[in-house]
Amino acid sequence: MAVTPPTSSPTTDREVLISRVIHAPRDLVFEAFTDIRHLSKWWGPAGFTTTTRAFDFRVGGRWDFVMHGPDGTDYQEWISWTEIVPPARIALLHGESRDDPNAFESIFTFEAEGGETRVEMRTVFPTKELRDEAVKKFHVTEGGHQTISKLATYVTEILRKEGKR
Repeated sequence: MAVTPPTSSPTTDREVLISRVIHAPRDLVFEAFTDIRHLSKWWGPAGFTTTTRAFDFRVGGRWDFVMHGPDGTDYQEWISWTEIVPPARIALLHGESRDDPNAFESIFTFEAEGGETRVEMRTVFPTKELRDEAVKKFHVTEGGHQTISKLATYVTEILRKEGKR
């Protein structure tokens, strides 16, 4: 799994970009990301679990959930879906609540590479300072890698159970 340096853009100094090839077909990877029966099983960094309070996967819909940290800390989270292009792209706004002034945008792309899928997560923060704080204080780069790794493990297990790997 690699951190790809962002290409030069007006938001480069506010971005975190993570890319990984997952050994599973794009349709399955996309489904695992968009169906709550899957999403709640893998979302979040290593050691975290997720409890969903509301889930409406459509543009303008929301996902209201709590991430439970390994130390017992609960993190109130809220996502609003801003773009959905099956099975290629999902854009969302992510914060602690609907009106969080520090909410950030994440864009996930799913690119088929043979029977595998390249997942790219581009997170854009409102300011460079908020990005830097998230990287240092909340370890968002490491947490992003761990989250995508959990997705990879989850879909690989689905394939194993179906006898496809």
